[in-house]
Order: sequence, then structure tokens, then C-alpha cells
Amino acid sequence: MVNGQYSSWSVVVSGVPQGSVLGPLLFLLFVNDIPDWIITNIRMFADDTKIWTQLSCPEDAVKLQQDLDVLSNWSAKWLLKFNPLKCKLMHLRHNMDTKYYITQDNQKWNIQPVQQEKDLGVSTSSDLAVSYQCMEAASKARRVLGMVRRQFKELDMQSFLIIYKSFVRPHLEYAIQAWSPYLRKDIDCLERVQRSATKMVKGFCKLPYELRLKRD
Repeated sequence: MVNGQYSSWSVVVSGVPQGSVLGPLLFLLFVNDIPDWIITNIRMFADDTKIWTQLSCPEDAVKLQQDLDVLSNWSAKWLLKFNPLKCKLMHLRHNMDTKYYITQDNQKWNIQPVQQEKDLGVSTSSDLAVSYQCMEAASKARRVLGMVRRQFKELDMQSFLIIYKSFVRPHLEYAIQAWSPYLRKDIDCLERVQRSATKMVKGFCKLPYELRLKRD
């Protein structure tokens, strides 16, 4: 409606206007009924959907495949197709030989099993270890530190704290509530970034690490 005048009606079979303020809300309304059709477990975040179940017997795997069939049917009905190449399968601590597939355009696509996958920016492995996530986080933080070193010959304490807390530390702490490291080697992997960063402060290079942390 513009200035009290209405446009004519038009049938919209799928999709939402991208880049609009209401776009995300309209998309969530469009997919909001998916959990109602799932008998196992499901979690959705924006356009990411995950289903899972505990496998105690072969019948549990059958239920999971039935849910995948339901998702395939929903996708075909509402013209919102899943990307088969982005669908992954991860087994967590079981040795049952299970295989799954989704149907797209009357074609069956086998879901490829993986040992490690990045989910919402966090790398998850089938053994639930967080070592790879720690290495990735430390690597990103070190790249930022390298850029800072190239731009600043030396930093005072105040400037360092602003830069470190704004550009380096977020890489080390992103979603850490989900992957909180507990092994000494993983904690040290992250700590080495801070150990190296504190040497960038003017006059701190030759001080012991513990003393550098106490200075303000």
C-alpha cells in the first residue's frame, strides 16, 4: 500500500525478498513448521537444519531416514530445495554401519560421512575433541597480529588493549562456551597467541610473561 492505494494481488509460491528488513522473519515463518513433521531431534538456525538421534538398534537408523524423507517431501512441496552437496553425516561415538540419503528431483543423493565439519564457525569432530578448533582460532588470531605488527612499529598499553580486545581476542573466544578447551595442549595453543601479543607493547619485550600480564 502506498498513499492509501493498494496494488493488485499476486501469487507468490516461494522465496522472500532478499536484503529486506522483513526478509529473515518471512523466511523463518516459511520454514517454521518443519519441526512438526520430525519424529527424532531437530535444531534450526536461520537456513541451517540438523536432525539427529541416538542409535541403539537398526530401527533408530530407519527413523532417521524417515525424517530425511519427510524433509525431502517438504522441500519438493514448498519449492525450497536443500543442497545435497552441503548435507553431511557425522557419527558420534558409534560403529554402526549406517547410510542415509535425501531425494531431490526424483534422484537419491547419498549423504557423505565426515569426521570433521565446521558448524556456525566452530569446527566439530566425530570424537568431540576441540584441538582443531583451537588451532584454527589461534591461526586466525596470529594472522591479525601479523597485520598489526606490519602497521604499528610499537604500541603503548592503551592502544594495545584497544586493538587486542577488538581484533585479536574475539577470534580466541568466539563461541568458546560451546568448545571450551580442557586439555593442556589446547589451552597452551591459545595462550601462546597472548604470550606473543603482549611483547608488542613498548618496553614489554624482555619482561617475563607473568609480569607482562600484571602490568597495567
